[in-house]
Amino acid sequence: MGQEFDELTPALVDWIGRQRMYFVGTAPSGDDGLVNISPKGWMDSFRVLGPRQVAYLDVFGSGVETIAHLKQNGRIVVMLCAFEGGPRILRMHGRGEVLENGTSAFDEVIGAFPAGATQGTERSIRSIIRVNVERIADSCGYGVPVMDYVGERDTYDRHYEVKERKQGAEDLLAFRRRRAATSLDGLPGLSQR
Repeated sequence: MGQEFDELTPALVDWIGRQRMYFVGTAPSGDDGLVNISPKGWMDSFRVLGPRQVAYLDVFGSGVETIAHLKQNGRIVVMLCAFEGGPRILRMHGRGEVLENGTSAFDEVIGAFPAGATQGTERSIRSIIRVNVERIADSCGYGVPVMDYVGERDTYDRHYEVKERKQGAEDLLAFRRRRAATSLDGLPGLSQR
């Protein structure tokens, strides 16, 4: 049977630290628009900042849905589930904010992450997503399969190294920013710094 927690206890923080991935869910306001769920790896890119606050490093990738949804309405859920050990699912519902790279808010929080927290270069970190957690709850996770962890993929690094060589660092950054300007639903994404 699941339970709710008043805060992220040391036991929960320890459990979070042993997981291999997490998922982030957001949606635009209203009846229209696409719900987005993003799988995230590189657990060094996730940090518990306080008893009711977490953050993760957001890197350039396939889209800007999470950022656009947060800028529109702030709603977010972060979910972790155990693929190893005892079954458990933990959900943290809250209000998220986008701390864009190059802002003072980003600079204030980036020190909470270890150097090299993502496999990508520092140029790949486009923002920090900080979540003020309003609800913390777990559930059984009995339906989640047991899986073996093999390791992190190096595809992200290799992909962007090749693109940077072909396009040049400045052209690649401009390309990334264009792709991150609006969501699939046409909502504003990253500002064009």
